[in-house]
Amino acid sequence: MSRPRSTADTLTDFSQSSFSFEGVERKIFEKGDGPPVLVMHEIPGITPEVADFSRRVVDAGYRVTMPVLFGTPGKPFSMGYSLREVAKACIAREFSVLGLRRSSPITSWLRALCRHLHAQHRGRGVGAIGMCLTGNFALALMVEPCLMAPVMSQPSLPFRASPWHSNDLHVSDAELEVIKSRARAGCPVLGMRIRTDPMVPGRRFDRLHRELGDAFIDVTLDLGPSGGISPVPHSVVTTEYRDDLVGVRPHPTHRAMQAVLDLFDRQLRHPTGQSA
Repeated sequence: MSRPRSTADTLTDFSQSSFSFEGVERKIFEKGDGPPVLVMHEIPGITPEVADFSRRVVDAGYRVTMPVLFGTPGKPFSMGYSLREVAKACIAREFSVLGLRRSSPITSWLRALCRHLHAQHRGRGVGAIGMCLTGNFALALMVEPCLMAPVMSQPSLPFRASPWHSNDLHVSDAELEVIKSRARAGCPVLGMRIRTDPMVPGRRFDRLHRELGDAFIDVTLDLGPSGGISPVPHSVVTTEYRDDLVGVRPHPTHRAMQAVLDLFDRQLRHPTGQSA
């Protein structure tokens, strides 16, 4: 069974470098061989559980790139650490945590990184997963034709300050039109959440169904009273992930992880859809 780890992850099995765009340089961690996958970590940072998720993607045959967006790489999760990083994100100009009908400014940097990975891998399609505060970023990155496998895991922006925020997708109207066009052309979107998670309102997934139709793959998990590790289950493929079997059936988070790998396999190894 997977459990939150209290010791730091040294990340020594990942290579370290940096990527710069428009004067902004960020450290990136990379590992593996195969089609490129961009992993955008959740609050509070690249925790040991996020690193382990990336290792599972690597083991499935992909080259993972993890940019450092906030927090201290490898530092274990704690409530105090998480709250401090949320507070920083709320005042940072790179993140629009309450922004309606617009994406966070940091997505411009992430799009440039996608283009870089696309060129670096000789034109191969790129996969991307965002988690929690970065969850909606995977949707915003679809304006880049090279992004072929977007995954939104517990997409939490904008924070649900009103019914309008709960219904918002954290992309502009113009971006949404491109996203819908790409979805119609064969680029599906995978969305994952835990049904009882207050940070990811059901109205947000209802909106994704309306906008994207059959191109939206909805993985909403029902964990039940004893199915989660945290008191309020949230992080589908990191903190809540369990690699054991419960009875004769895989744990729901195990099935969610498989849905991620199935999308990457279909879109990055055997692509049938065309870029916009």
